[in-house]
Amino acid sequence: MAEGTIKKLTDKGFGFIDVGSDKDLFFHSNSVEGTSYDQLREGQQVTFNEGRGPKGPCAENVTVS
Repeated sequence: MAEGTIKKLTDKGFGFIDVGSDKDLFFHSNSVEGTSYDQLREGQQVTFNEGRGPKGPCAENVTVS
């Protein structure tokens, strides 16, 4: 599993993870496991699997580290 830091959360049910590269990785609230999207906070460390969405790479199985 990959690791990163939540960079941005939106009130529309998605966010972005800073993975240390030029592009942040998109994730949807449906991809969060073990907690609810509403309990996530910017700056939290998370682990995830990298997947492919309709618009490119995305994070799946996002869990708080």
